[in-house]
Amino acid sequence: MMGAEATTADIQSWRQRGLLPTLIMVAALVAIVSSLGAPLIPTIARADHISLSTAQWLLTAALLTGAVATPIMGRLADGPRQRQVVIFALTAVLAGCVLAAVADSFTIIVIGRGLQGVGLGLLPVTMAIARGHLPNERSGRAIATLSVTAAVGVGLGYPLTGVITQVFNFHAAFWFGAIMVGAALIVVVAVLPRNTDAPSRSFDTLGSYALSAVVIGVSVLLSEGGGWGWTSPLALGTIVACIIVLAIWVRHELSTADPLIDVRQVRNRSVLTADVSGFIMSVAMYLFLPVTVEFVQIPASAGYGFTASIVISSLVLVPLSAGSFLASRCLTLYDRRFGVRSMIPFGAIIFALAAGFFAVEHRALWEAFVAMGFAGLGVGFTFAAMPGFIVRAVPPSETGSAMGFYQVLRSIGLSVGSAFSAAVLTAYTHAGHSLPTEQGFGIALYISSALCLLTAVLSYVLPGKTPTRSAQDQGDVDEFMEEEAELAGGGVMLSADRPSYRPAEVTE
Repeated sequence: MMGAEATTADIQSWRQRGLLPTLIMVAALVAIVSSLGAPLIPTIARADHISLSTAQWLLTAALLTGAVATPIMGRLADGPRQRQVVIFALTAVLAGCVLAAVADSFTIIVIGRGLQGVGLGLLPVTMAIARGHLPNERSGRAIATLSVTAAVGVGLGYPLTGVITQVFNFHAAFWFGAIMVGAALIVVVAVLPRNTDAPSRSFDTLGSYALSAVVIGVSVLLSEGGGWGWTSPLALGTIVACIIVLAIWVRHELSTADPLIDVRQVRNRSVLTADVSGFIMSVAMYLFLPVTVEFVQIPASAGYGFTASIVISSLVLVPLSAGSFLASRCLTLYDRRFGVRSMIPFGAIIFALAAGFFAVEHRALWEAFVAMGFAGLGVGFTFAAMPGFIVRAVPPSETGSAMGFYQVLRSIGLSVGSAFSAAVLTAYTHAGHSLPTEQGFGIALYISSALCLLTAVLSYVLPGKTPTRSAQDQGDVDEFMEEEAELAGGGVMLSADRPSYRPAEVTE
């Protein structure tokens, strides 16, 4: 009997020691798999003889399922099903990688990418597990490590994807993802705790269905509206249906006792500032990133583009992560010198200048690297400041729900931005051609720049008086801002449920 108890204790000790490395591995792999989209778009477009705008669904599909999966997985992870959520998500990602690796048609690859997008909701889940199963003195540092791991994973994933694709082919990149995710799934099954003390909560099924319908409807409309005709019965019917379902969803979320997302927080002007800014900047971000990567890969024989290899085009995205990391190192100094009120406008203007610069000047490849670096600075400052507006404005009991809504809007914004960029490129692709005109790329970049300038204006006008916090709580906010800035460069985000987030009451 004593031997059996000792063996059980050894197994539990081994699982406890392996928990954080396992969570780090999951965060890194999810970030790497998510980076399989943008660099591969031109390559798969050429291989499958489809237009560049159609190939954009490689990115849109993953972002779409990620936007839907993130709030659902986050809610499920609040209860006793954390292990099951991780296993289910990794299984979906594994299936998506295998499906894309063996696919013989573009449609199958898109379905595979959609399954891979489920993994985008795993980062908040890994943080929730770290919070619930690690000692208090370790959980905060563990979550900081997870956030940095995700940001680094995205930065490494772009060139890694490029090298594998160039040496072998794009199928090999998906096989690489499948092998790594399969190994992670085995480790997760062995290490993650089987039980958690978190109480079971009722799940808002109707809310999840309605939100999914709206996100899918908007993304499909943006991607296909140009082909349908924006005034066609199908397009107008989709718009009306989305509005009706959205109204039903909002009414349901306001009336249910345990909503998927608490939408009441938008009545607070500071919260509204973060929500609106986060959504618009996310749209602008994905009107800029894939468009730039696709542009540099266009053959120079088309009259524009740099005929860059997939490795070079993947490296173009690295300055984005570097810029967001650099911004994270400057946040505290900026906050002390100028205050948080101007941080979102400052970052949005930098991003606007980066997009506008590449729209005007794209005669040399180095200009893409410079534009991407400044864009990284911009997203670092903007996305770092947004959570601070929320945390300073709401009481502790409402922070989680307010942050949850903000994160969902960011996810939806990324999906809408990807679909919007595809719609713009489609509008500037002549019949019988697979490549858009040079003007199409410029228009997408100008729209991105204009959205950033709109964000700068709104984020300065909307907040009103900015609430303050105690020095101790301000330290927590500063740490969170740094991590959010680093993650922003990869299009990923932190969990709304951060253990070190214990804000004091708002002071007027």
